[in-house]
Amino acid sequence: MKTIETSKNLFAKAQNYIPGGVNSPVRAFKSVGGDPLFIKKAKGAYIYDEDDNAYIELINSWGPMILGHAHPIIEEAVKEAAKSSLSFGAPTRKEVEMAELITEMVSSVEKVRMVNSGTEATMSAIRLARGYTGKDKFIKLEGCYHGHGDSFLIAAGSGAATLGVPDSPGVTEGTAKDTITAPFNDLKAIENLVDQFPNQIAAIMLEPVAGNMGCVLPKEGYLEGLRKLCDQNGIVLIFDEVMTGFRLARGGAQEFFDVQPDMTAFGKIIGGGMPVGAYGGKKDIMDFVSPQGPVYQAGTLSGNPIAMAAGYAMLNYLNQNNDIYERLTQKVQKIRDGFEDNLKKLNLNYTINSLGSMISLFFTEKSVENFEDAKTSDIEKFKKYFHSMLNQGVYLAPSQYESLFISDAIEEEEIHKIIAANGVALKEAIG
Repeated sequence: MKTIETSKNLFAKAQNYIPGGVNSPVRAFKSVGGDPLFIKKAKGAYIYDEDDNAYIELINSWGPMILGHAHPIIEEAVKEAAKSSLSFGAPTRKEVEMAELITEMVSSVEKVRMVNSGTEATMSAIRLARGYTGKDKFIKLEGCYHGHGDSFLIAAGSGAATLGVPDSPGVTEGTAKDTITAPFNDLKAIENLVDQFPNQIAAIMLEPVAGNMGCVLPKEGYLEGLRKLCDQNGIVLIFDEVMTGFRLARGGAQEFFDVQPDMTAFGKIIGGGMPVGAYGGKKDIMDFVSPQGPVYQAGTLSGNPIAMAAGYAMLNYLNQNNDIYERLTQKVQKIRDGFEDNLKKLNLNYTINSLGSMISLFFTEKSVENFEDAKTSDIEKFKKYFHSMLNQGVYLAPSQYESLFISDAIEEEEIHKIIAANGVALKEAIG
């Protein structure tokens, strides 16, 4: 059992000054119980808490640390940029270079606007789609998370595919009525909604590979079906690639599946670990953004020079080292194979979903293709599993409903440790 007294003390203190003691809810460990770890530093494949315990890192800041922590290329870019000041609130050369690089790497993006977070990117993309089409409603897929904007904090109403209802106090019914929800991977449900609300739907937004109900892959033909449906009905197809962008492939999930959206929201990796986001797409849509067009969106720190320097260094590395994606896929496959062997030894048939450098182990025997499937997982067993892995030095996402993200810094030694820890944790989870 690892000693985490410093983290416990910091958490107790934090609750006096910060709501819930954390600045993002999942960090509070409420889904798994116990006290959250307070992190002091990280390097390569490892993260260290305030008690100097080391953990193999499988969250990687929820995705952006694809090269591992404190990568020298990123560090050097940030140090060099910081010499010239931390912010200007004015245009810089690096944001132009960054925009050019993104349009080079992602073929569906002809123009791109920088913002400060994935939430800003998705909020702005929806507003732009509404302004461009002159329509109010948009379709959101259950289990896909697009940040904490009002339009996204919507739960399904009664029925499988229906007008949404507010999922958080502070979100108005007026906002919710323009958000329509449907199950992920159910193309027929989307078709029915388009028929139910003719000429009223501005956009369909989804994670092409879901990461916020665990890693859930699109069914064969699903993304292609959405593309065709949007083309036929004048609907803007928006991919939220905040997690998958530049992680699943050089050009993101849209390159991997060869399906081009009209707009894409980015985040995570494009900041190299710094707070940043972006949204981009077809020129005629993006030209509707102020100051060129009528749809207003602004941000003093958008295109921040430090974030642009870190992001450019990251994307430039990925652009020039495309073999990283095959390496990451091979590493995840080894982890998956090890997990499956451990499950067989215990006569368990839990579900594992993986793609590229993303992987999730669901504590259910049901195939997981949407959020309802994911919710059949045994949460109590996952809690035991999570804490066992943590005690063995493997840092997982503190929720069954989050994908894990593997970095290129993980090598054979870490893979063996992860698999061994998984075997022990599974035994402890099933009691």
